[in-house]
Amino acid sequence: MPNIASILKAEISRVARKEVRAEIETLKKASVAHRASIADLRRQVSALEKELRKVAKGSARQAPASAGAAGDDADAGGPKRRFSANRLAAHRARLGLSAAIYGQLVGVSGQTIYHWEQGKARPRAAQLERLATVRELGAREIAERLEAQ
Repeated sequence: MPNIASILKAEISRVARKEVRAEIETLKKASVAHRASIADLRRQVSALEKELRKVAKGSARQAPASAGAAGDDADAGGPKRRFSANRLAAHRARLGLSAAIYGQLVGVSGQTIYHWEQGKARPRAAQLERLATVRELGAREIAERLEAQ
């Protein structure tokens, strides 16, 4: 015959397991609800950050445009130059010049020409003017300039 103490001990542990299981179920439900609300908050934060970047980008575009309009009156002496890496590479290839020689014409190193063509760097305003000058030259004029150097 089993001991009353062992029966009592077994019953207490069964009831304790049942109570713990009930408490764990409520905690699991609360945990799922909290995780869902955290995920929702993260989505909201992500959407707000995206909107903030969009607004900041829009205001950054508008600021130079309005500053540029005021600066055009003072700097009306020369045209606004644009730079295209593909056009630079095509012009150099059409002339059949190495980057180093083309760099001599512009007044920069051959490595700088490579960086400009690959889009790793952009020329400054003064360098853009020199690029435009070289672009306007014909093959004979370029050969004459190279001989003079």
